[in-house]
Amino acid sequence: MRTRAEEFAGVSVALITPFRNGEVDFEALRQQVEFQIAAGVTCLCPVGTTGESPTLSHEEHEQVIAAVIEAAAGRVKVMPGTGSNSTAEALRLTRFAARHGADAVLVVGPYYNRPTQEGLYRHYRTLAEAVDIPICIYNIPGRTGRNIEPETIIRLAEIPNIAMVKEASGSMDQASQIIASTDLTILSGDDSLTLPLMAIGGRGVISVVANLVPQDMKAMIEAFEAGRIEEAQRWHKKLFPLCRDLLSLASNPIPVKAAMKMLGRDSGELRMPLVPLEGEALEKLRRTLVAYGLLEA
Repeated sequence: MRTRAEEFAGVSVALITPFRNGEVDFEALRQQVEFQIAAGVTCLCPVGTTGESPTLSHEEHEQVIAAVIEAAAGRVKVMPGTGSNSTAEALRLTRFAARHGADAVLVVGPYYNRPTQEGLYRHYRTLAEAVDIPICIYNIPGRTGRNIEPETIIRLAEIPNIAMVKEASGSMDQASQIIASTDLTILSGDDSLTLPLMAIGGRGVISVVANLVPQDMKAMIEAFEAGRIEEAQRWHKKLFPLCRDLLSLASNPIPVKAAMKMLGRDSGELRMPLVPLEGEALEKLRRTLVAYGLLEA
């Protein structure tokens, strides 16, 4: 199973969920899949935070998983988000994804109800015992309200199909402890920290900015893996302002959807309570896209 996890090194894309007139736009979703396959990314991650999973109905969540797997048609790996603050709900989604051909699942730590570390351990163990595909632990305490401590992840690493961690705690010390103590594949959950994380043993990223520039994120990772450190640093410096704006101007995925609308690749629709980027924040994003070379001034 760990060997299979190594196959997820590189660029995975945290896909947006396109909407039109309040409904999931499945044609636009298929176009997003084709765009990413043409860019040569490693994996697609639909229905995560960037995919607005909290406002998808249960039926829509399953439909998006199935649609991305069908559109990918084995040409790229698919690792959908199947997390929930209810273990029973996460189990249902995880089993659904496994039955429909997902290559792995991305499981965010249970949010809002703030389980103990033992509760977190049992949550992931329950899911791992129910399926035979790799599971990626998604640790993002800023959204869930509970850090999955390194000691808990080290315990979970003993379970064969707990194979990866999407590390979005922002702590290099936490990532270092996991890397030093396990053979899990560690993927960055913050675009701007991808290169620093790889410097301590990370293997790639589950990326928001790759919705816009997958080739550039891929080029940075490949340069680092090939030992071309200065080239990787140049890519990092180029990508950083874009990464910063996509995560700082408003909650994800508000800025990335605004950017994709400017680039003619999405309607820009969001589901309440998320609302579109406006005013100076929108203009700042436009200036960043111009500076990057994605838009004309």
